Amino acid sequence: MATQDASQEGDGLDPVKVTILRHLWEASQEAAQDSQATPWSLAKLSKRTCIPMSTLLRVLNEFEGAGIVDLTTQEDGRSFAALNETGIDIFPSLFGTQ
Repeated sequence: MATQDASQEGDGLDPVKVTILRHLWEASQEAAQDSQATPWSLAKLSKRTCIPMSTLLRVLNEFEGAGIVDLTTQEDGRSFAALNETGIDIFPSLFGTQ
């Protein structure tokens, strides 16, 4: 189960969605610092967030529909998720991060 800190309590945000967004942000920052970094696989994201794959996929599909996440699947069947430019641009305003 995802944890939430005191700043998230009572603000009406779904803690699962917040957890996924924060980890996608972490991955985007990792990629910005290392040109060799690749988007995180859904397996890695599920493991890091402690969120079951079915829930992760549902939320990521919502984010993709909202235009803030890009989902890709390679020929070998591995799937990846990353905040797209829009997601990266709005993240700081959502969470007060710079």
